[in-house]
Parts: sequence; C-alpha cells; structure tokens
Amino acid sequence: MSHQNFINAYLVANGAEAIDLEPFRTLQGSTATGSSGKLRLTNLMQLTVDTSWWTSYRSSTNNPDVNPTTFEQAVPDLHSGQFTAIPRTDDELFPHEHIQAIANTAAFHIPTVEQGGGSLRLALAQRATGVEVLRLLISMGPIEFIHSQTWSKLVGNVPMLTDPTNGLTFPDLNCGVDPNTGARGAAVRQMFQTNLILPEPCPFISTSLPVCWVIRPTNPTGVATGAVKFLTAMGLFIGQSAAFFTLLSNLAAAADAAQRD
Repeated sequence: MSHQNFINAYLVANGAEAIDLEPFRTLQGSTATGSSGKLRLTNLMQLTVDTSWWTSYRSSTNNPDVNPTTFEQAVPDLHSGQFTAIPRTDDELFPHEHIQAIANTAAFHIPTVEQGGGSLRLALAQRATGVEVLRLLISMGPIEFIHSQTWSKLVGNVPMLTDPTNGLTFPDLNCGVDPNTGARGAAVRQMFQTNLILPEPCPFISTSLPVCWVIRPTNPTGVATGAVKFLTAMGLFIGQSAAFFTLLSNLAAAADAAQRD
C-alpha cells in the first residue's frame, strides 16, 4: 500500500494522472466470518500458483535471462489446478487439513508475487531516463525481495499434508525426493530442502562469464506485459471485466515502450 500511495502521489506531483482502479473493485470476496464484505480488485479463490521460483533461485546453472529453461515446481499440485488462498465461507474452516491447505496456498502465493515484483522494478529501471524515476524503481525493488526472502523462509515451515476435500498435496520438501519426478539423491535434496533459502550464483549476461549472485530475471524486453500475463495466468483477475484488462494491457504496453534517452 505504501508503494501504491507513493507512486500515485508522485505521478500527481509531476503533472501526471494518478492510476485509479477503484471502478474495477467489483469481485465478490469471502463471506467467512471476519471478512469485511467489501468488493475486491483481485480473486484469491481460484489461484494457480507457479512455485518454480523455488528451484529457479537455487539453480547454479540456469538463469531465465541467459539460458531459459523450465524450472521445476516446489508444489506441483498448486500449478496444475485452481485453489483458494482464503476460506470462502465458514464451511471451509473445517476439516483441519483443509483450512491448513488454504493457509499453505496463501504462504506460497505471497512470495510468488513478491519475487516477480522485484524483478519487474529492476527490469523497468533499465528503461528509465530520469534519475529520480530510476531512484524510485531501484529503491522499491529491493523491498520486494526482502518481503520475498522473508516469506521464502516462512513458507519452509508449512506442514506437508493432503487436503481431503480436493486432493491438493503439499509434499515433504526435505525428504530428498523430487516432487515432480520422484528422482532421489543429494542434488535433489539440495534443490528442494527448506532451510536453504539463499539464492545460488548463476550465469549472468553471458555463459562465458563466471556465475554471479543476481536477481533473476531482469531482462527488460516485454517485462511489464509479461508481468500482466503471469498474474493473469495465476488466476488473480478471474472475473474482471474486459475494460480492466484493456487498461492493464495499455499500462503495460506503455511501460514496455519506454526507452532510455
């Protein structure tokens, strides 16, 4: 919220229009006890969470910017269905395994968004001409990664379980078994175990150069449009209007068209 409020105030202070998404606050949220009942901009009840950042940041041989590859999922089931990250009604408070699975889903969803937001800001910084705009982007980007890293540590504590209502399984990431393929071994254990939360050095700029600790990805080509596609594929905007997607696409296209003078 601090980023949103600051950016809009910054736009107005520099003679531009603030971005107002309130007309699109039309989605029904949870009706469970404790919900505000307010309409929402986003849909947290039909998420398809891409947990491949887990293995992307542990890879010492691949970087999406340099040698794109398909990184394995930490929780394959989250990427192959639609699951809620909030209890939709009071009926979902039980059984215990179900409400815990909802909490687990939320725990993985948050760092998924945060790591993407950090990459987005650092990629867009490469298109900024104004030094002050550059300062804004590179000052906000690391905060996203601090949030992402904090949640990466916390998400390692989610309990392994299978939701009896829908079969959603959160695997034991410390057992040395690849949850995607069933492969075993020391390399598998290191790729998935939950106490290794720091990124590994990886190829950067060129595979002919030594590996380096970096944020990945930060390629600015089509990055804003890519972010919109990523969040849309996650299901975050299910139920939104065509006008909403038009606005979002136009904003992203404008950002991607920016060039450093």
